[in-house]
Amino acid sequence: MIDTTTSVLVFVLGLLLVVFTLDSAVRTFVLPRGENVILTRLVFGVTGAIFDFWARSTRNPRRRENIRAMYAPVSLLWLAGFWLALVLAGFMATFWAAGVRGWSQAFLLSGSSLLTLGFAPVSGNLQTVLAFVEATIGLMLIALLIAYLPTMYAAISRRETAVAMLETYADAPPSPIRLITRIERIHGLAYLGELWKDWELWFAEVGESHTTFAPLVYFRSPKALHHWVTSAGALLDAASMTLSAVDIPFDPRAALCIRSGYLALQGICEINGFQFNPNPSPDDPISITRGEFDTALHTLDEEGVPLKTDLDQAWRDFSGWRVNYDAVLLSLAAMTYAPQALWSADRARLLPKKSKKNG
Repeated sequence: MIDTTTSVLVFVLGLLLVVFTLDSAVRTFVLPRGENVILTRLVFGVTGAIFDFWARSTRNPRRRENIRAMYAPVSLLWLAGFWLALVLAGFMATFWAAGVRGWSQAFLLSGSSLLTLGFAPVSGNLQTVLAFVEATIGLMLIALLIAYLPTMYAAISRRETAVAMLETYADAPPSPIRLITRIERIHGLAYLGELWKDWELWFAEVGESHTTFAPLVYFRSPKALHHWVTSAGALLDAASMTLSAVDIPFDPRAALCIRSGYLALQGICEINGFQFNPNPSPDDPISITRGEFDTALHTLDEEGVPLKTDLDQAWRDFSGWRVNYDAVLLSLAAMTYAPQALWSADRARLLPKKSKKNG
C-alpha cells in the first residue's frame, strides 16, 4: 500500500519534470532572445561527442564532412524525441500517483496519451484530465518543431546565400588576401564599401538568428569548403587589413562591419557559454604573427594593391582590430569543426573551456 505522502511527492516530481521540459522547449524555439538551455546543450553535446568520434574514425575527408553535416539535423530530431521521452516519464509518475498501479501500466497509459493513440483506458476524473493534458502537450511539442523548421531553414538559406557569393571573390575556403586582390583587379578597391555594407547586415542577421535559434550554429553549408564561421573570419580580416594597411581613404563602413561582426560572434559565443574578453586591449596578443601579416602584405603588393608605407603602424592597427574577434572566431571554428581556412579554422584551438556563468 502506497502512502499519501509518497504519492503526492511522486506526483509533484512528475509535474516538475514536465514543466522543466516545456520550459526548455519554449526557451529553445519560442523565446525571442538567446538562452543557454541545459537540455538543448546536453543533447547537442552528447550527440556531438558521438558524431565527433564517428568522424575521427574515418580517414576519408569527404565521408568525414558528410558525417559532420548530419550532426545538426540528427541532434535536432533527437532533441524533440528527448523532450517527448521526458514528458512521458513525467506523466508516468503522475499517473502512478493518481492510482495506476504498476509502472508498466503507467508507462502504457502515458505513452497512449502522449501519442494520442487512445488504446489505454483511464479511470477517474484525475486520470482523464492528465491524459488530456499530456495529449495536448505532445501535439504542441510536435507542432512546435514542425512550425519552426521552416523558420530555421529560411535563416540558413539567407546565411548561405552570402557565404556562397563570397566564393566569387575570396575562393573556397575563403581568404582575405584573395578577396582584396580580386576585388582590386575586377572592380577596384572602391567597391569594397558595398561589400562592407552588405556584410554588416549579414552579421546582424546571423547574430540575431543564431542566438534565438542556437542549433543553427551547427548547421553546415551545402558545399564542403564553405562555412559561415570561416566566411565571417575572411570578411573581418579583409576589413581589418584594408583599414590598417591598404592605402585608400578611410571608409567608416569597414569599421562598422568589423564592429557588427565581432558583436555578433561574441553574442553567439556567450549563448554557448564560452569565455572571452568583451573589451580587449589593442595590445593584447592575437593568433596571427607579425611574419604572417608581412607575408600577406607582400602578396598584396605583388598583386598591385597600394599599401601604406609605415608597416609597423599597419601591424599595430591590424592587431587592434583583430583582437576584438580573434578569440571568439577561433572558439566558434573549433566548436563547429569548421573546415581549414586561412587565419581562422587553421589555428582553431581545442574546444575552449566553458565559463562558470554560462555552465
